[in-house]
Order: sequence, then structure tokens, then C-alpha cells
Amino acid sequence: MLTGQTAIVTGSTSGIGLGIAEKLAAKGANVVVNSYSDKTEDHAIAAGIASRHGVEAVYVKADMAKPDECRDLVEQAAVRFGRLDILVNNAGIQHVAAVEDFPVERWNAIIAINLSSAFHTIAAAVPHMKAAGYGRIVNIASAHGLRASPYKAAYVSAKHGVVGLTKTVALELAGKGVTCNAVCPGFVLTPLVETQIADRAKETGLDRETVIREIILEKQPSKQFATVEEIAAATAFLASKDAAQITGTTLSVDGGWTAQ
Repeated sequence: MLTGQTAIVTGSTSGIGLGIAEKLAAKGANVVVNSYSDKTEDHAIAAGIASRHGVEAVYVKADMAKPDECRDLVEQAAVRFGRLDILVNNAGIQHVAAVEDFPVERWNAIIAINLSSAFHTIAAAVPHMKAAGYGRIVNIASAHGLRASPYKAAYVSAKHGVVGLTKTVALELAGKGVTCNAVCPGFVLTPLVETQIADRAKETGLDRETVIREIILEKQPSKQFATVEEIAAATAFLASKDAAQITGTTLSVDGGWTAQ
């Protein structure tokens, strides 16, 4: 379905990002895998994707907290493959604290990585996509881009911003063959969420399963985690030609959370 296309997935050496990179490669896209660490294992992840799916996959280091590196990631991908068809903004971090206790450095980091990085990569990608008359931008937002929760001021603010950015870019690019949409996952059992589970268990003295059932999934009517594979499938659909007239919208994969 995506044979010969080039896709960038930010924050894609683990969790949702890795699942998306795998899915796009399985559909035939050449993939640029990204993180900030530049370890041997990072390059091995890209090599594994290439081997499993018979595509080209490369690892490019870029710290999503740094605007110049965000933009350079896009330019490196365009030079390496000679085209840029799909941009998936997935990189994200989290911190939980009351607003009056929220560390300023964590606020700044979350806004930079979860929101500003998407602005920078999109700004760099759009000229390539407009010149080609084709492109798919998919931003991984969150149910927290549509609803708020306490103690997550930076994350909720950033993800609401991602949804607003998505709509604005979609309007600017309407009719140019380039779409921009957001996937809004509910809770997905990733390393990020595992950390939240452990933190809440420590705070409350509850066991892991009780924390999951009564705290983490309390807002998710299905009482089930969304899976990485489900988020990846939703992203792959929005990245396809079948989604040509879907732009500026949010696709919730949240077990009914935002239906309430």
C-alpha cells in the first residue's frame, strides 16, 4: 500500500513509535527511525525493520527538544531517500505533579518535545510535500488532547496544542494533496505508562493490578488498554491514499474515553 514511499517516525525505538515504524514498513514504506540516544541498539532496530519487511530503514539521531535537530532530521531523510511522503510526530515524555509543584524544567521539556518538535518537523516537511503535491502528516496526540486530567498540566497543554496545530496545518494545506491528522490514543501499555503505574502504586500503596483497574483505566470504559498495534494500524490508514479526504481531524483509539 505504501511501497516506495518514505516515512519519518519520531521517537520510534520503542513503544508506539516502534510499532508505527514496523507497520509502515510492513506496508512497503522506507522508514527513518529516530531517537536522541544514537546507540548501537538504535541502528540495530532500523536494520531489523529493514530485514523483516524488505524495505530500507535507517536510524537518524535527533533530539526532539532541539529545534535545529528536528528540522535537520527531515532534511536528512529527504536527502537520503529523495522524497518525503509521510511524517509521524510521535516523540513524547511525561511528568506528573500538582501545578504549583511542577518543575519548570520538566514543563519546558514536555512542551518542547511533545509540541514544539511537531511544529519544527512539519515546518521542514511541508515544502517537500507541497512540491511533490502529496504528503501525509500524522501527529500522535492523546485522549489528553481532548480531555484534561489533574496533575498533568504540561502533557495536557502540549497535547491540546498538538490537536490545534493539526487543524491549522490541515487548513493551510487543504487542496494541495497533503493531509494532517491526529491519532488520540487512550492508555496504551508502553514503558511510559508502566512508569506511571509504578509511581501511582508507590503513592497509593495499592498493588499493580488495582492501580491499573481503579486508577489508570478508570476513565477508559472498555477497561482495556489500547494496543500499540491498534495505534499503528490507525496511523497507517491515515498515512494511506485511502485517507485523502480525511484532514484536520482526530481519530480516537481510547476505549470510549472521549465519548463520555
